[in-house]
Amino acid sequence: MPLNSYRRPPTPVNPAKALVVGFLITITLGTGLLMLPVATGGPENAGPTTALFTATSAVCVTGLIVEDTGTYWSTFGQVVILLMIQIGGLGIMTMSTGVALVLGRRVALRSRLMIRESMGEISLQGMVRLVRYVLAIALTCQAIGFVAITARLASVYPLGRAAYLGVFHSISAFNNAGFDLFGTSLEEYVADPFMNMIVIGLVVVGGLGFTVVSEIYRRRVYGARGPLSLHARIVLLTSGVLLAIGAIFFFLSEMGNPETMGALGSGGRILSSIFMAVTPRTAGFNTLPTGSLRSASLFFLVLLMFIGGSPGSTAGGIKTTTFFSVLARVWATTRSSNDVQVFGRRLPGQVLDHSLAIMVVSAALVFLGTLGLLVFEGFPMADSLFEATSAFGTVGLSTGVTPHLGLAGRLIVTVMMYAGRVGPLTLTLALGKSATTKESLRYPQEEVMIG
Repeated sequence: MPLNSYRRPPTPVNPAKALVVGFLITITLGTGLLMLPVATGGPENAGPTTALFTATSAVCVTGLIVEDTGTYWSTFGQVVILLMIQIGGLGIMTMSTGVALVLGRRVALRSRLMIRESMGEISLQGMVRLVRYVLAIALTCQAIGFVAITARLASVYPLGRAAYLGVFHSISAFNNAGFDLFGTSLEEYVADPFMNMIVIGLVVVGGLGFTVVSEIYRRRVYGARGPLSLHARIVLLTSGVLLAIGAIFFFLSEMGNPETMGALGSGGRILSSIFMAVTPRTAGFNTLPTGSLRSASLFFLVLLMFIGGSPGSTAGGIKTTTFFSVLARVWATTRSSNDVQVFGRRLPGQVLDHSLAIMVVSAALVFLGTLGLLVFEGFPMADSLFEATSAFGTVGLSTGVTPHLGLAGRLIVTVMMYAGRVGPLTLTLALGKSATTKESLRYPQEEVMIG
């Protein structure tokens, strides 16, 4: 064989590393566009840290801002932010695969592997079909949201402005981003049932996970029979319980607070309670001033933000299935059971191990982020913990300290948003070495006292 005909075998693809790099590239491009003179509404360009922070918040669909989106950024800058929200929410691989499908190109195995990684799927089968479902669901929901929000705002703003606001907030809500152009989020619509229900609907559908939504859609439209998958049942159960408990808790906690629900009627209190239970999952919109909430409400918000939405969705956090799996493992342990049984099925040990690892690593990241804000910014403990959790959970809620972040604080929150969107396990797999061979040596076992 001639020497020049030898080809090195292709390097195996690392989907986790490709996903991590893809987000970095997108954030870098967004930062560059936001630093252009045309991106700001004033005479000065956005500084590097402001552009980087905003680009990361948009790509990671967080919603934390250091400058008001509606006044600081020009229409060009707002469109750039909106495009980054859409790319970051639906996933880089989903968007690129959608373009390939429109152009009639074949989706290679490498791309299917990265789609599976970004969607959090188990099987490689049906990845292209899932992308079609994702794009169809996203475009349909955003179109419905656009029409509804535009119709609601047309009585307040000129039709062109109402349509622009409808597009922006529909995409932002479905992708659980939390960016708004009103300046005070949705506080002026706290008692508006129509606006509340539209945004809640977009946030919930976007946060359930595309696999679950497509499964429900196929059953409704095509009449598929049999029970829902175990994954779908866990997602729906956990999401429903968290929403119900959250709404009841916030109603009882804030109903007597004169700075939040105290001045509202019974209908407004119920609406705002439901909205507050939904938004930390991880929408980032608020109808009540977050900085005026009672300490108990803020603490409960931290818990909901840490849990977040569901796998394969536009939401962040450790995910509902991770939280459920850890609780199920604890419950089984207290009953001296080696198996974790749910809905007549047994959860694999690897799933339980990964769930525990995700929760521990995520808690460590939130702890480090909180500590960093305490050291470098000097914020109170409650504000630092809330800001770090909101950044990691890609929520976007803030007690009001985000605009006051210094250089160190902005960099800390930027890293937290990025780690939260990519996912701690994906980030660990991307940075570490993949195990190609099983361990051939096992050491003797020895007991350790615990508890």
